[in-house]
Amino acid sequence: MIILKTPDEIEVMAKASRVVAETLEVLKKVVRVGLTTDELDALAEAEILARSAKPAFKGYRNYPKTLCASVNEQVVHGIPSKRKLKEGDIIGLDLGAIVDGFYGDSAVTVMIGQVGEKAAKLVQVTEEALMLGIEQATVGHRLSDISHAFQRHVEAAGYSVVTEFVGHGIGRQLHEEP
Repeated sequence: MIILKTPDEIEVMAKASRVVAETLEVLKKVVRVGLTTDELDALAEAEILARSAKPAFKGYRNYPKTLCASVNEQVVHGIPSKRKLKEGDIIGLDLGAIVDGFYGDSAVTVMIGQVGEKAAKLVQVTEEALMLGIEQATVGHRLSDISHAFQRHVEAAGYSVVTEFVGHGIGRQLHEEP
């Protein structure tokens, strides 16, 4: 069931989403060779708390960390550890925050130093797919228009969509219907 939000609730969700966006920007700036994913997690938590928000993932379904840090072949939900980032890695940073009972949630992929041609192409194609999907997010379009734009673009480039992790809505719950 889709839960409709009031304008005031949407504004609180926007605040939570701004906390996530600002924190991801900080993380993108510090990601470098030799940094551990645990260090990124600690920074993410500090940044969220400094913005008077609460980490959304920590404790959710027993998840032990604030950040999901997925390196290279990890598709999603990588648990931060003492793993050090290396030249050529790509890392998916997935983050959520709660403000006044409402969630914000987003992810970004960051390239560490000089990455190989395959990794660079993967990041490029997924960013292009995101932009094509956003173009479809207009009045009168359906959610399937967005997902079709993503899928069409990535498959044309020789990739596939991991359908088990294609997104969700947010609100008072981390995972709601879109």
